[in-house]
Amino acid sequence: MSTFILAQESGSTTNTVQEKADWVMSLAEKHGPGVLGALAFLIAAWIVSAWVAGLVRRGMNKASIDATLTKFVAKLAGWMVKIIALVSALSMFGVGTASFAALLGGAGLAVGLAFQGTLGSFAAGVMLLIFRPFKVGDVVTTAGITAKVFEVGIFSTIFDTPDNRRFIVPNGAIFGSTIENISFHGQRRVDVAVGVDYSADIDRTREVLADAITGIEGVLDDPESAVILTGLGGSSVDWVVRVWVNAADFFAVKERVTRSLKYKLDAAGIGIPYPQMDIHLDHRPNDG
Repeated sequence: MSTFILAQESGSTTNTVQEKADWVMSLAEKHGPGVLGALAFLIAAWIVSAWVAGLVRRGMNKASIDATLTKFVAKLAGWMVKIIALVSALSMFGVGTASFAALLGGAGLAVGLAFQGTLGSFAAGVMLLIFRPFKVGDVVTTAGITAKVFEVGIFSTIFDTPDNRRFIVPNGAIFGSTIENISFHGQRRVDVAVGVDYSADIDRTREVLADAITGIEGVLDDPESAVILTGLGGSSVDWVVRVWVNAADFFAVKERVTRSLKYKLDAAGIGIPYPQMDIHLDHRPNDG
């Protein structure tokens, strides 16, 4: 009796294994070609994406486009091919592209809310690369710093200051503020303010100041230099001396001009006063 029961159980187990094997074989016959085809399609798409990225990179390099922008666009083109291939592969298995797009949109919204600042800097980086308010090597004032641009990235820009400090500033902070590109033009104007004694003759002072900037190394003849009377201050007659220089010579020429003005005014006996305050004390006799 027990032998008969064991034989029945053995036969039942054999049938169950056979049924599972048949089920696996039927799935393989039904979906195997599709899965293999989808895998082959994705592998080919990955290869094509690398080829497209390389093609875009070579084309932009040949057009002498900024290296940072070239890398960004090439990677973006490659990922676009991969995403299209992935959506197409899913559609082979009956996954609706509409539902996939809705899912992708919901995920994108969640990620966007979580990384709002990062995405803002990414968008600002794209705008900086498109509009190019500055390039690598320019000296700019923006986001509270004045420094030379070392690298323009997708999320942030790297600056180096004259005293060799490095700043990494998010692009959102740069694009949302005023950008002054100091080295954009090849020439700059040097303004040196100077005040002289009230006792000094106006015309004589103008002659001395004009003579002080004659023949200084680095001062350009065109545009023409100028000596301008700007006002009557509390302690001095105020002037400004303006000369034009090549942008690279700005600080060196400003020092030369300031030095020459001091020596010429001293030689002419024209003083440079400092602010003074007169205090008057009223004497009142004691009452009673």
